[in-house]
Amino acid sequence: MKPPCPADCDPAPRPALQRWGAILWPSFFAAGVCTVVFFALVDPLEWRELTFPGADIGREWGYTLGFFAFWTATASSSLFTWLLLRPASRFNRVDRRRA
Repeated sequence: MKPPCPADCDPAPRPALQRWGAILWPSFFAAGVCTVVFFALVDPLEWRELTFPGADIGREWGYTLGFFAFWTATASSSLFTWLLLRPASRFNRVDRRRA
């Protein structure tokens, strides 16, 4: 059995591609589910008339814009979760020379 990690133990940071994948892939999946559920109940053309009545946006663009709006919202949620889960030791470093 491994000994417990001391208080100043700092795990190595993950590669950037792995971090972005952990943020974007689950949010992509969630955005897909949100898009299906939302547009099963709402017609993009009716939504356009409520939000941008003068815009020339067809159904396909409505679905596309809706998906990217959901993806942006879910990706920002995943990013915020990642920010909160980073080890505190990376931010609470004590300068041993001053102490």
